[in-house]
Amino acid sequence: MRPSRSGCSRKRRAAVAIIVVGFLGSAVIATGSEKKPRAQRPKASPTPSLTDVPLPIGHEAKGLVLPDYNLQGELQAKFEAAVAKRIDQSHILFTGVKMTTFTPESTPDLSIDMPSSILDLTTRIITSKQRTTITRTDFTIAGDTLQFDTNKRMGSLVGNVKMVIKNQGDLLGKTGK
Repeated sequence: MRPSRSGCSRKRRAAVAIIVVGFLGSAVIATGSEKKPRAQRPKASPTPSLTDVPLPIGHEAKGLVLPDYNLQGELQAKFEAAVAKRIDQSHILFTGVKMTTFTPESTPDLSIDMPSSILDLTTRIITSKQRTTITRTDFTIAGDTLQFDTNKRMGSLVGNVKMVIKNQGDLLGKTGK
């Protein structure tokens, strides 16, 4: 009777196993020597920003969510777009975008709904030429065009602006009378 079904002896299988292990070991050593030392590798940005959009020119992405962090690493805004398309190196076209801004305590502050908008990555200004609605817990405001600076967190609504103030008593302060 043979020592194994294949007819190979144990010594022969052991020799093949040693050769395979030696080959794999030399391959690992060869690839390991090509790695750069950890100090020389380019480091990724610890806090991604709007300028780090991983979208090639001419391509579009559906359901894109972009966080925007300040220099201290705190979330200051979040963009949720139904469709985003990179127009050129410094402009992104958003369709169906909802932008949420956050307070320094990381609580939601403003909700800005734009049917269509363009973000300039160099100036970080988002512009919408369609009716835009801004909502906060105490008011809702809408206008025909919007320009919002994400750095300064300031914007302007122009054309047919309508504002609805909720809980007006909270804004004015309750008087005892």
